Amino acid sequence: MTIKEDAGRAAYADQRHQAILLKLRTERRVDSAQLATDLGVTRETIRIDLIQLERHGQLKRIHGGAIPVDTASFEPAVSTRTEYSAEKARIVRAALGHLPDHGSVLIDAGSTTEKLAEIFPGDRELSVYTNTLPIALSLVSRPLVTVYLIGGRLRSRTLADVDDWALRSLSEVNVDLAFLGTNGISAKRGMTTPDPSEALVKRAMLSAARRRILLADHSKVGVVSTAQHATIADIDLLITDSGLNQGDKTALESAGLTIECV
Repeated sequence: MTIKEDAGRAAYADQRHQAILLKLRTERRVDSAQLATDLGVTRETIRIDLIQLERHGQLKRIHGGAIPVDTASFEPAVSTRTEYSAEKARIVRAALGHLPDHGSVLIDAGSTTEKLAEIFPGDRELSVYTNTLPIALSLVSRPLVTVYLIGGRLRSRTLADVDDWALRSLSEVNVDLAFLGTNGISAKRGMTTPDPSEALVKRAMLSAARRRILLADHSKVGVVSTAQHATIADIDLLITDSGLNQGDKTALESAGLTIECV
């Protein structure tokens, strides 16, 4: 029986979950929009279903759908990460409130940090260090901002510079504030990302910064990826959106994380 034939009986969450997992086993990938059509529910309902299944370790969410959990190291390109645009816009506007009037800032690679670079002010003298070319190009036109691009091997997936050259550069840098990104946030496993080489660079950024602010929308919470790049204790502040549910917020705060929801 196809998923479409069974749609009339998929009104309850457990029935939808079974249908989703069956399709995932046979096709190795599911599309959120198609699932919503086949099961006769909204995309928001499917999004919640996929979040619940991921938290139980039964699949891995990606942009537009999900893949089997055995491919959890899969990482979508930054340019394709278009979900939660409104939430990310609120997050980066809030992040601007933490910018110093002068000094130095480090900006990590990521879809949310790229949005920060797009609205970064040019009215104050700041030195900005980044390991990603798109962010550097966004900032170079700001008249009072001096941009430093950290070198290294360029990862095509995230356009982030990684490996020894990047690590050596970061070991010589001291900044007032770092804006960091992540693929996953867990009260138990900390912050994680799919690529170990990028995790090493993110970890070096922690040592380079006096204050460390994590920018991440609520969909990252509860996700655990391959390589840990920070513990809860490493982060001074998480700026996330109001979609974060109270249970997750309580768990993270109990673990010692300060959270600003916008």
